[in-house]
This record gives sequence, C-alpha cells and structure tokens, in this order.
Amino acid sequence: MKLFRSSTATLGGSTARPSSAPARSIAASSRRILILANPTAGAYRRVVLDAVTRRLSAAGHRVTVELTRRAGDIRETCTTLGDQIDTVVIAGGDGSINEALAGFQLAPDSPALAVIPFGTANVLALELKLPRRPKSIAAMIDAGRTAPLHYGLANGHPFVLVVSAGYDAGVVHALPTRLKRRFGKAAYAMIAIKHLFARRTADLRAEIDGEAMTFRLAAVTNVSRYGGPFVICREASPTEPMLHFIGLKHDDPLAIARAGLELVTGRLGTSGSLIIRRADHVRLSSLAAVPCQIDGDRFATTPVTIEPGPRPIPIVVG
Repeated sequence: MKLFRSSTATLGGSTARPSSAPARSIAASSRRILILANPTAGAYRRVVLDAVTRRLSAAGHRVTVELTRRAGDIRETCTTLGDQIDTVVIAGGDGSINEALAGFQLAPDSPALAVIPFGTANVLALELKLPRRPKSIAAMIDAGRTAPLHYGLANGHPFVLVVSAGYDAGVVHALPTRLKRRFGKAAYAMIAIKHLFARRTADLRAEIDGEAMTFRLAAVTNVSRYGGPFVICREASPTEPMLHFIGLKHDDPLAIARAGLELVTGRLGTSGSLIIRRADHVRLSSLAAVPCQIDGDRFATTPVTIEPGPRPIPIVVG
C-alpha cells in the first residue's frame, strides 16, 4: 500500500523509558492527516469515518483516507512514512493500533498518532477516554493535544496493551477469525468456556527482573484494563513509563472461574490468587511450547522476552 512520508516524533535512540511528559499540542494550523481505516474491524462504521473526514477537511486540514485490504497494510504504510504526513489516524481496533506501532518501530521518524475507536473492545480508547462521536473525534484531532504513549516489546514486537501466555492466550489461538468478526466479544466467551476443559499446557517459568517463579498463566500489562472495561491493574497506564507483571498459580476450571468472577466484579487479586507487581524485564519460558498473545491477537509461543519499548510516541487525546 503506497502512501506518504511523515515525521514529528522519534522512536529511535535509548531504550530507557523516560518519565511521562505532560500533554502538549501539535500545530493547530492546516495539517497533513492520513486516515488508515480497517473495514474488517469490529464496530466499523463508514458513516463515522466520513463524518470525521468532512469535519477535518472543513477545518482546513489536508486529509487522505486509505482502506486496508489485508493484515499488514497498516504496518507496511507506517514503516515507510517520512516527512509528508503530520498525523496518522488509525480507524480500527487495538490490533490496528498495534500494527501502526510495529511500523513506527521500523521507521527512523514517525508522526503523531490518533485513533477513531472501532474494534471489538478498543481497550486503548477506554484507557485514554477517547471520544466516540464523530464531532468530538474531529475536534480532538483538530486541537492536536497529545500525551506520550508508552509501550512494551515482546521478542522485539511492540504491544500497547498486554502480552500473555497460558490459558487466555490459548483461547485467542483457538478463536476462529470468522467467529470473532461475527460475534465480537461474545466469541471470546464462547471459546473461553469451551477451553476450560481443554488439555492444560506446560508450566511457565517467569523470570521477573531476575527473580524466577512458576505460574500457569502469566501476563505483562501496559494498561489498567483487560478485554474492555475490566480492571486488571489499577497502577498501570499507557501514558506512564512502567510495565506490570500478573501471574496466576493455578488454571484449573475453578481457579479460572474465580479469577474471571473477580475480574468482572472489579476485585481481581483480592483473594490472593494472583501476583501483581511492577516489572521492567520479564522472560517467560516452558519445557513445552505454550501459546502467547499480544493485544488480543495470536503471537507465537514461548519463550518470550518482554521489556520496555523505546521512547514514547505522541498520541492525540481529548
């Protein structure tokens, strides 16, 4: 997908995570805006996309819209951006945002990032309290107020939400794409119930900042929520330079059901069934391969090394 080149923020340099910077604004005058829209994303609405485009054009910005045709288009486009685009707007879900980050990771420079929230859950939009109405979305992008978006790396691949191995990743691997597109969040619940009684994977060895522990399910999160509005780690935030480790010692049906109930009732970890702690570097390994997932999509198997990403990129916020 051949598009343009753009630049306002650098991803390269030291991998040390700086302290979170205050929100700032990019130039409010006419900007070059590229909207990359994923028409296969859950909750995709062309009427919203068109309304945002019209409002941004009316505000004097030069707007280009491109629809993706296949997985990887957003990553490929964001890899080749140079200095001809000021803001890239992702009209899609968390997977589309992940693709953009993967592209920026390979580019020497990147533009500011904005989001039109589509997708099955769009956890990042919930985290950042992004607007959903076209008028408010366009006003947000027009104002150009940004915050630093931090992210992590799993075997070098960026994640903005969570990377995990074990039961939940097994659900993601077992979920057919067509079922996800048809039923959305309900598809995950259907497979999760079925997977409760599947053959269990190998134990996970987690080395957390040098300390080794054994778990049945392990995750590293960059955000406070999981799967939508459900809170898994109140201390985590994508605009702060920190990752958090979450480990579950047991994954039998009763333990998973208990953790699920705690999650939906906002009491995750209160029973002592979980270990939650801040972590900078985590390595997950196992005697036999265990499935992993990144931001709700399949991601290979163990072993996986998780660490902070490079410098944050500016993301447009309300």
